[in-house]
Amino acid sequence: MSAESDLGIVICAAHFAAVKHRNQKRKDPEGTPYINHPIGVANVLVAEGKINNPVVIQAALLHDTVEDTDTTLDEIEKHFGAVVRRIVAEVTDDKSLPKTTRKQLQIDHASKCSYEAKLVKLADKLYNLRDLLRCTPKGWSEERVQEYFLWASKVVKELRGTNKELEEELKLIFISRGIPWDT
Repeated sequence: MSAESDLGIVICAAHFAAVKHRNQKRKDPEGTPYINHPIGVANVLVAEGKINNPVVIQAALLHDTVEDTDTTLDEIEKHFGAVVRRIVAEVTDDKSLPKTTRKQLQIDHASKCSYEAKLVKLADKLYNLRDLLRCTPKGWSEERVQEYFLWASKVVKELRGTNKELEEELKLIFISRGIPWDT
């Protein structure tokens, strides 16, 4: 593929995600448009993780569409292909399961994910943790924020060895919250 066609498929994924998430807001006090999150995750991959694989960037842009909108994996495959579908499927929680089960499954499955899905997961966790450092979501106590950091550290532990740059940033965040890195 040419650089122009790579750019085109990434822009198509960004547009698709923007349409799907159009009425959603983040839980921050400002009610930030939700689309800022997948775009931010893709940006973390490109700017900090030094990832230029358009398939990974598409998956980052689309990573919450199946979980949080009416999008299906078949729809992802129809528009973006089987590889993007597989990555999105790997990072999508089954919302029919209880939250505690979903969180444990993320820990249990993280090390078994493809390299591409691990990249998306690392960037997603990094983006979310930075967002939590910036402000507390509506209705969250400091205890709930710390629980999220502790849970995220368990997921990230299973992803280590994937991307040095992203992991170094995560390490600094966890240490700043009193969560040991080398355990």
